[in-house]
Amino acid sequence: MYFFYAVLTNFAFTISPLFFVYRILKGKEDPAKFLEKVCIYSKKRVKNKIWIHAVSIGELMSIIPIIKKFEKNKKIKSIIVTTTTTSSAKIFTKLKFKKTFHVYFPLDNNFLTKRFIKYWKPELAIFVDSEIWPNMYKNLKIKQIPIIVLNARIVKKTLNKWQIFPNFAKEVFGKINLALPSNLETLKYLKLLNVKNIKVAGNLKYYGEKNLKKIDNKVLKNKFKNFKIWCAASTHNSEEIFLGKLHKKLKKFNKKIITIIIPRHINRLPKIIDDMNKLGLKTITHSSNQKLKNDTDIYLVDSYGISSKFYSLTNVAFVGGSLIAHGGQNPLEPARFGNFIINGPHVNNFKEIYSFLKKNKMSSTTSSILKMEQAIIKKLNHKNNEQNINKITKIGKQILDKNLFYINKYLT
Repeated sequence: MYFFYAVLTNFAFTISPLFFVYRILKGKEDPAKFLEKVCIYSKKRVKNKIWIHAVSIGELMSIIPIIKKFEKNKKIKSIIVTTTTTSSAKIFTKLKFKKTFHVYFPLDNNFLTKRFIKYWKPELAIFVDSEIWPNMYKNLKIKQIPIIVLNARIVKKTLNKWQIFPNFAKEVFGKINLALPSNLETLKYLKLLNVKNIKVAGNLKYYGEKNLKKIDNKVLKNKFKNFKIWCAASTHNSEEIFLGKLHKKLKKFNKKIITIIIPRHINRLPKIIDDMNKLGLKTITHSSNQKLKNDTDIYLVDSYGISSKFYSLTNVAFVGGSLIAHGGQNPLEPARFGNFIINGPHVNNFKEIYSFLKKNKMSSTTSSILKMEQAIIKKLNHKNNEQNINKITKIGKQILDKNLFYINKYLT
């Protein structure tokens, strides 16, 4: 099966120039750095103690506390982080790490993965979430570089795809030295996929260094001081229309209410603004720095990495990807700030987290505009729940410590 996979990835490599041109024109590739995906680098070659691959923003944010711990370790001189998306690369530049630098993850072609390993010389490879790459795994194994899958997540749909080629799946997953599953479902699936060494440490996304008290938010707090606000986070296509209609209902309850929308992908901004205009809603963007007016309806956050500033000002948040058949987005960041979470029914990606929130009366599920309106109005005047903040903070600290305990065994 590796032969057929090699043929497929060789073909992908051959047509990659056309693919990159298309993505650059669409604004989905960085014209200055896309060549890193075919292992052409402007950065100086350096040997790395640790390499961490986190595909996009969510995965990158979840490993920030891990990286910070590694940076304090005097034995670790250099850390390389790879991601795939331009948005995650932009977030990384804001983090100001001292020992850690970023390049893009290469195409999973046999030649390119060998070149990547030879160039950067990692001593330990950590893959975050569901990043399983057959050629990279094979070549890391040949060089006897340990492979850890951190915060591992395998869903039923992914398992079914791998089980179409069971022998290939077992060969690929059998190369993993240590898997740290983020949930019990993944634990079960990793066993089926031939992973030998599995340790339960918990989902890293429970951890967050900043809480309600630590966010310096004077400018935004002053900006919204004369308005009632609530948040709609990580929204997807069509969800904004639902939220716009919901806002019109809320406006009847309070004329000075503003809905803050933080879209999952900010490249969708023109469409979102157009959708809001069609609903007759006045929209301003965060980057415009416009002054809020009495008729402002929607405040659209068009910058990555600042969501926490808005969660610290609100006490109720809708979390997107849940009104559509996407599987939901991670609700823990707004929950860590004491926000009551409202979500749609499609949350398969985070079943255990939503179960925890529901059990602790921190969330509510509905796809009804009327019920969502009622839930928001009920929670709008409540204070952020300090008890819930402390509960999630405590769990997050324990999970971070467990993950570091197992990883540190591979740092010699």
